[in-house]
Amino acid sequence: MKNRDALLELKNLRVHFNTPEGTVHAVNDISYTIYKGEAVAIVGESGCGKSVSMMSILGLIPIPPGEIVSGTAVYLGDDLLAMSEKQLEQIRGREIAMIFQDPMTSLNPVLTLGRQLTEALVRHYAMNAEQARERAVELIELVGIPDPGGRLGAYPHQFSGGMRQRVMIAMMLACNPNLLIADEPTTALDVTIQAQIVELVLAIRAKLHMSMIWITHDLGVVAGLADRVVVMYGGAIVEEAEVVSLYEQPQHPYTIALLAALPRVDQRRSSRLKSIEGAPPTLLTKPVGCPFAPRCEYVLARCRAERPPLLAVSPNHKAACWVDVNTGEPR
Repeated sequence: MKNRDALLELKNLRVHFNTPEGTVHAVNDISYTIYKGEAVAIVGESGCGKSVSMMSILGLIPIPPGEIVSGTAVYLGDDLLAMSEKQLEQIRGREIAMIFQDPMTSLNPVLTLGRQLTEALVRHYAMNAEQARERAVELIELVGIPDPGGRLGAYPHQFSGGMRQRVMIAMMLACNPNLLIADEPTTALDVTIQAQIVELVLAIRAKLHMSMIWITHDLGVVAGLADRVVVMYGGAIVEEAEVVSLYEQPQHPYTIALLAALPRVDQRRSSRLKSIEGAPPTLLTKPVGCPFAPRCEYVLARCRAERPPLLAVSPNHKAACWVDVNTGEPR
């Protein structure tokens, strides 16, 4: 990696939700670093803690029932988890922006696009109405929406799903953030529009030189998008590697299973996709041992009793597994 200056350092983050059914251990002691100019994909199935970890550090989870039990999230030397709500308001949008999965729930249905776009500009940069409008037109044009000046008076329901997601990207770029967090922004879109949004984000990231976290459950999207991949399962990180290394030599059974479940262009259409036996953990009980142990074909007795640490298995590649998946022997 050309630039190793840390932008965001997450250490030992643990997040719980206290519910009538019990305590949900949503995020269990995760640590990783995002470097300046880097794109990192956080991959895992629904409920594994991907989105919760990001929303926690930005102060976006409801407390209660949510509770940040421990950890730090150091952004350019300051711990986001130790900041007041007023301090976080100066960071959110201006320095760290987040695109959510469903743009229709993020946009205000009774306000025009122009009103929603100019709000952040007036708030963070003290622009007057004309300056904010000019910048809003530039942003709409940047994300590829036709007739940018004319569309400022439109309402969210007048846009298609793909166009609404472009609007959300424009809103997040309004303040030229250092870090863009994209929380499964293409999930609700069809395949063609998904590809367009991914290409748009890549082009904008290259132009603005910003860092990015792309949250997804789809490893198929990640290959051309990220420099590094963090794989999560059951609220924990099970593997972390540069993208080429992860695809060529996955080192955790869960990652191997995810890759085996992807359709491939070099396989016959008649060949069946592999599924992962069993079901994800409920997280209502405190995890003991490896969270993937009940579904793992490499499982040892130690896996059920003792949680494996995330350790380097090769340069720039870490895995949390008691078994060497290349040999099938204990590490």
